[in-house]
Amino acid sequence: MKAHIASFTVRTQGKGTSEITDEVARIVRDSGVRTGTATVFIQHTSASLIIYENADPSARTDLHEFFERLVPEDADYFIHTAEGPDDMSSHLRMVLTRTSETVPIAVGRMTLGTWQGIFLFEHRSAAHQREISVSVIGE
Repeated sequence: MKAHIASFTVRTQGKGTSEITDEVARIVRDSGVRTGTATVFIQHTSASLIIYENADPSARTDLHEFFERLVPEDADYFIHTAEGPDDMSSHLRMVLTRTSETVPIAVGRMTLGTWQGIFLFEHRSAAHQREISVSVIGE
C-alpha cells in the first residue's frame, strides 16, 4: 500500500469557482498509485470544494446565482460579522457544500465522469489564497 500527500495553493479572485482538476490529476500521477483513492481537502471555513460540471460555464454561473439567493450577504439576523458583510454567509455556504471530495483511482487516473471537474468554491468577496491538501492512497 502506498500513501502520498501533497498540497498546493490557489489564488482566488473573490466569489466564484476555480477548477483544480488538472493539479489534483498531476498529484495523482506523481503518487504512482494505480488503484486507490484521492481525497482532496480545503483547509478553510469560508471556501469549499465541489465536483461539478466543467463543460458548460453557464452551469457555474447558475450555481453562483443560486448561492447568492440561498444565502445572501449582510442578512439582518447575522451576528458573526467581524470580517465584513460576507463573513457569516461565507461560512454558511461552506457548510452547505463540502470541505473534501474523494475520487476513486483506476489505472493511475481519477475516475471522474465525462463532464465532471473538481472546483474550489470561493465564498468571500475579496481575493484569497487557499490551501488544498491531497492524500492519495492505494497500490
